[in-house]
Amino acid sequence: MGDVIEMLTAGLPPGAVMTDPEVMASYAHDMASFSEAGAPQAVVLPRTAEDVQHVMRTATAARVPVVPQGARTGLSGGANAVDGCIVLSLRKMDRILEIDPVDRIAVVEPGVVNAVLSRAVAERGLYYPPDPSSWEQCTIGGNIGTGAGGLCCVKYGVTAEYVLGLDVVLADGRLLSTGRRTAKGVAGYDLTRLFVGSEGTLGVVVKAVVALRPAPPQQLALVAEFPTAAAACAAVCAIMEGGHVPSLLELMDGTTIRAVNAMAQMGLPESTEALLLAAFDTPDPAADLAALGELCRAAGAAEVVPAQDAAESELLLQARRLSLTALEKVSTATMIDDVCVPRGRLGEMLDGVAAVAERFGLTIGVCAHAGDGNTHPVVCFDAHDPDESRRARESFDEIMALGLALGGTITGEHGVGLLKRDWLARELGPTGMELQRGIKAVFDPLGLLNPGKVF
Repeated sequence: MGDVIEMLTAGLPPGAVMTDPEVMASYAHDMASFSEAGAPQAVVLPRTAEDVQHVMRTATAARVPVVPQGARTGLSGGANAVDGCIVLSLRKMDRILEIDPVDRIAVVEPGVVNAVLSRAVAERGLYYPPDPSSWEQCTIGGNIGTGAGGLCCVKYGVTAEYVLGLDVVLADGRLLSTGRRTAKGVAGYDLTRLFVGSEGTLGVVVKAVVALRPAPPQQLALVAEFPTAAAACAAVCAIMEGGHVPSLLELMDGTTIRAVNAMAQMGLPESTEALLLAAFDTPDPAADLAALGELCRAAGAAEVVPAQDAAESELLLQARRLSLTALEKVSTATMIDDVCVPRGRLGEMLDGVAAVAERFGLTIGVCAHAGDGNTHPVVCFDAHDPDESRRARESFDEIMALGLALGGTITGEHGVGLLKRDWLARELGPTGMELQRGIKAVFDPLGLLNPGKVF
């Protein structure tokens, strides 16, 4: 171990290598429940691509595993340390290198915080759409690693749609440049897309070229209250079938509504079993909201409340922003799921989760990116109660199985990490897993990059 620390220190700036046990413990895990974390032998904070190359060359020479990290806001254990590893935190590589309004791109280092990039490009009249809920903390490198999504995905898509090119340090320390900065480009295999969502198992991203859009008009929102989750999901289907393109289409179930009411006293009717929140950033959002409101009423909405301006829109959306915080107050711990199903089966998913909650005697609230079928069941449980913790874990597996049975996927935006490795095998099947492991072996033949994650 001492030789590894000496090798690392010899090629890095002062202070880049940390070995204090308490400091290393703070870098040992992300925000996932039920995901074990090991004890690293060092935490390294590089500032340049050359620093990262030195770390990977050292790790290869010493046969030491490396766990790349962003802000550790992930929810699947993908950034958790393994015993004896080098934790490679990219947080200090946080420069926005370029914003080009002609080609509508930004060039950034991996430690740039999502919100920082969004605000920087907004000052130039541009827009970086991916907006995970943790956008004030999460980094672009972490978003690329997990293939992150967000509230705007229904119209603008996920992180993968915005990554044009990457600089990646491979397991042996070589630097690979993939992709392009041009509007089009189809030369060779799409290695850029391969790295997006790879959770640090194929290489370490040290620079990214991301696509930007012109800044859209200020969005206007609407909230619709439904007596049943099925009615709200019917409205979602009608909206999408009708060709509408909202910039946001979110759903909260009755359990989540009551949790928000209890925390924030928002005065939402206790009889409301589902809340649908929609927004448009079109040239005439009021007209679009009016059409959407009619579809909600036809599906059985008890109340439809459109905002009159941006300030009212923010007030209406506040309930959705408070969802997770409110559910966290229900018990001592939460386990946040991430299951995506076809939009047409969203109602079955919500009904199924409610049945799981009843069967296991747990509180499970669901908030969802309804426009793209991505549900986030939040299992609330007492972490100090072994039996309740067991039931929470078992309920999680039931929800995974339900999502696959409905033709969905085990993760829409959080990644696989440690939490869903077994379920990935069930989704991909033997042939899919064989090919995926083969790709991993090409990029990382010694198995040093984020071992134990995904597979």
